[in-house]
Amino acid sequence: MMCFSDFPFPENFPNFLHNSKMLEYYWEYAERFGLLKHIQFQTVVRSVKKHPSYRSTGQWEVTTERNSKQETTTFDAVMICNGHHSEPYYPLEAFPGINTFRGQYFHSREYKNADAFKGKRIVIVGMGNSGADIAVELSRTAAQVFLSTRRGSWVVSRAFDHGYPCDICLVTRFQNWLRNTLPAPVVLWLNKKKSNDRLNHENYGLQPRDRSQFKEPLFNDELPSRIICGYVVIKPNVTEFTETAVKFSDGSFEENVDVVIFATGYNLSFPFLDESLIKVGNNKTSLYRNIFPANLEKPTLGVIGLVQPLGPVMPSSEIQARWVTRVFKGLCTLPPPDAVMKDIEKKREIALSRFGPRRERTLYVDYIEYMDELSADIGCKPNILGYLLTDPVLALTLFFGPCTPTQFRLAGPGKWPMARKQIMTTWDRILKPTKTRVVEKQDKSSVSMIFGLWGLCVLVLLLVANMI
Repeated sequence: MMCFSDFPFPENFPNFLHNSKMLEYYWEYAERFGLLKHIQFQTVVRSVKKHPSYRSTGQWEVTTERNSKQETTTFDAVMICNGHHSEPYYPLEAFPGINTFRGQYFHSREYKNADAFKGKRIVIVGMGNSGADIAVELSRTAAQVFLSTRRGSWVVSRAFDHGYPCDICLVTRFQNWLRNTLPAPVVLWLNKKKSNDRLNHENYGLQPRDRSQFKEPLFNDELPSRIICGYVVIKPNVTEFTETAVKFSDGSFEENVDVVIFATGYNLSFPFLDESLIKVGNNKTSLYRNIFPANLEKPTLGVIGLVQPLGPVMPSSEIQARWVTRVFKGLCTLPPPDAVMKDIEKKREIALSRFGPRRERTLYVDYIEYMDELSADIGCKPNILGYLLTDPVLALTLFFGPCTPTQFRLAGPGKWPMARKQIMTTWDRILKPTKTRVVEKQDKSSVSMIFGLWGLCVLVLLLVANMI
């Protein structure tokens, strides 16, 4: 689900990749398309400023530093790809007494591995994916791990229905259509019911406090087992620190705490840009389609990856880059400034109603809606109704199957001849890395006999019951 649209993962790769596998894949991609010769490594961008001739040319002056030497170069266009996980959000002022705490405390971005925390009593503040992953890993060596959450979260296993990868099951056009068609209370009720099929979140102290908005689930297979074994203890919000203890909102204390890890998210940050270009307020920006600053006279600077889709971010960034380069070339055009502002406000209202006002949700977008919007402009959005007439098997696969990035290579600019084959063999490639031992299927005649005997027994019992 997170590969590039015309460069699938190798078939021997697992469905969920270790970071070393991701790095291997990116190197293969860069080598396959000859990108390495265009990349200048070990270079820091110090500033991006409008060129003196910007009003007529749209050009930019980019100042970089390498080996302590600075250089300024003129570029026709700029794509900003620094992401939104570079500047830690560290709200220490919200935690009275933290400055008196004698133990170690730091942001989750500084965490690397569990080696240095053996036998420690650790409090992790924040239960996003990073906080939960760190809690699980530390729980194998630490004396005790306390995971503090203000609002709770639905926990989803990577191995979903019948053991299939969760994103394959959840990120489909059919599921998306259901979510956007059914009344919100019904969707939220179904989501709660499905989430509680595996474990009762209330019993584990995990149930979200605010269930009126959609929220990215917590993907973690091991957290429930670490909780039920006592290695991880779920706690409410932290209210105060002392020299050696932590107080929580339910009035409880945990004494002799050695380490506190703040998994409290990140700030949006563009330190190399003048604030007038992209202004950040309360972790929000004014970007058309989460890409172009609304106040630019020339659309020659775009931000890539500043979204948090309810789906894979890599294909979202790729479709952004495909669209942005066409805008740079003049093949796609932006609407007038007033229409741009109306679109930004409209999207902001939709996001607010769906996801709520929390700062950590300001970048949320509906994955399939967002992909379709940009791909429609490019001319590569899959025409499912058209395929229903010309290639019905493909149409049904596109609608009911996983919305893989390759769907956006079937037609239009950047069309990939292998796209249909890749889509139609998706399930084979999902199962290949897990079916490493061939299991003989049970003889169908034996199964039929078993069901026949069972049915006969039921029939006899019904007859006996009627006679009585």
